[in-house]
This record gives sequence, C-alpha cells and structure tokens, in this order.
Amino acid sequence: MNESKTSTDWSSRHCVPCEGGIDRIFADAAKRYLAELSNWSLEEDGKQISRKLNTGDFQTAVRHLNAIAELAEAEQHHPDLHLTGYRHLRVVLTTHAIGGLSENDFVMAAHIDRVVS
Repeated sequence: MNESKTSTDWSSRHCVPCEGGIDRIFADAAKRYLAELSNWSLEEDGKQISRKLNTGDFQTAVRHLNAIAELAEAEQHHPDLHLTGYRHLRVVLTTHAIGGLSENDFVMAAHIDRVVS
C-alpha cells in the first residue's frame, strides 16, 4: 500500500471482504495512517482504533449511531459502538477475523468522519 495516502484517499475507497488470511497492520504503520485521521486514536494494544464523540444530547448521539450503523451495513465492516452518559459515543474499529487492524478499519474511520461531521 502507498504510505502517502491522504484521508481523501481513504474515504474514496470501500471495505473489502475479510475472512482472515491477510496481514495485520501493526502499530507503527497504524500511527502513520492515523496522522491523516486526526479524530482517531490507537488503542494501547495496537489492535484497535477509536474515536470519542461528545454529541451534546441524546438525539444527536442516536442519529450518529444510526448513521454509523447504516454505513457499517453498506460496507460490511462493523465497529463496536458504545453510547454512555446519554450523549457520549465511542466508536471502536478492528478487524475481528485477523485479530487486529486492516485497511478496512482506516477506510471505515474516514467514512465515519464524513457521516458524523
């Protein structure tokens, strides 16, 4: 993969089916990719990326959650979604089939950024 990708490149792509058999993206590469997705953080285990949204109210949080769910279905790549404190939404991306990060996670992050902005 071209390491000079921009977030525009990520958001112009789509997730590809993954049932395993591909290499994980490790922390060093993930950090480079995240430099282009400033709202996202690498989790301590290096196997997930996450974004926190303080939406201000419950209805906005649910709208964001539903928009992400619709996107996830379209892309067939499903994040973990955590709604707490009625307005705090945390989105966690990983590729379960490989036990870590794949390009799909960064593609989804860019798409999620677009639908919640």
